[in-house]
Amino acid sequence: MGIGPADAGTAPMPARAPRIALCAGEASGDLLGAGLVEQLRARLPEAEFAGIGGAAMRAAGVETWHDASELAVMGLSEVLRHLPRLLRLRRRFRRRLLDWRPDVFIGIDAPDFNLGLERALKRRGVRTVHYVSPSVWAWREGRAAKIGRSADRVLCLFPMEPAIYARHGVDARFVGHPMADAMPLNPDRRRARADLGIEDDAPVLAVLPGSRLGEIERLGAIFLEAAGQVAARVPNLRILVPAATPACGEALRALLASAPLPAGSVRLFEGRAREAMTAADVVLLASGTATLEAMLAKRPMVVGYRIAPSTYRIVRALGLLKVDRYALPNVLAGTTIAPELMQDDCTPARLAEAVLAWFDDPAAVLALEPVYRDLHLALRRDASASAADAVAGLLEFPA
Repeated sequence: MGIGPADAGTAPMPARAPRIALCAGEASGDLLGAGLVEQLRARLPEAEFAGIGGAAMRAAGVETWHDASELAVMGLSEVLRHLPRLLRLRRRFRRRLLDWRPDVFIGIDAPDFNLGLERALKRRGVRTVHYVSPSVWAWREGRAAKIGRSADRVLCLFPMEPAIYARHGVDARFVGHPMADAMPLNPDRRRARADLGIEDDAPVLAVLPGSRLGEIERLGAIFLEAAGQVAARVPNLRILVPAATPACGEALRALLASAPLPAGSVRLFEGRAREAMTAADVVLLASGTATLEAMLAKRPMVVGYRIAPSTYRIVRALGLLKVDRYALPNVLAGTTIAPELMQDDCTPARLAEAVLAWFDDPAAVLALEPVYRDLHLALRRDASASAADAVAGLLEFPA
């Protein structure tokens, strides 16, 4: 049983303060780590925290031996280019961890870096936790057993994941999703529109073709052409395009210069994706975590995605993909509540028709909101506190 705030003062403590090591590899993991550390410190006030993290984890009191940005590489070519450096970093980090002798190590997401590290530490007697399960529900369920060889305990953000691990004898706990804790059950659309300078009664479409440059290259022009087709049939449509990074903003700005959109209809933002989705009547977006955010914002959505045709053929031929639904709201609901247009179906005309179907059917939008609310409540478990309980439960010290 985990150590809760009420009994933290009576819990048996080790001869020295407990040492908790963590490794987060990007901004989202840094935020998860910070929330977890704050809750662990409430349960174990004398604990020491060290490892790899960013500004949020440092503010929470983690001694960061390396910054999380050193792990943040994306895309196959970029990973290959940085692989020697990443392997050297992992070797140095492992040696320092073994010298420091943590009581538990928590790898936060970044499975390519953390799972091998966890496996090495586990063999040396360190208790290990992996926080944020890879998508075992979508890709090769057998990975769950492999993850279990690395982690003594897996902390899952989604409720369907622990049962998959249980089939492979792996201890996995559903702790809830921090985004569900952070976002309100009843989003304030009027406030979001006011903050973005959008009229209350204007029809609004939010367009999010991805948070990475490769996604924008594959999807940006398709999504913007679809938005143009919607604008041709929805008078005075406002189109909101939030960019995840300055580089994404530049790529989107270049695409907008030649996109078939009415003059003055588009607003390009840096960041502010959550506000844009909350303000929108409909959201057109790439498959990924943003679909969860749109669900929590309680907005109807259309999901599109494309990968390289050769990659798609390999994935299908090898049977690597195990699901018929891709978007997280559909996976969580167990049925299709958000239209999905993937690969060859992801065309401007089909995306536009799916978006227009939401604009044309207010009753369907109204019926969707209680479904979203139930899913939101299912994910709202005070994730940082639940994760801290699960970690503290592994720390067993002699009286």
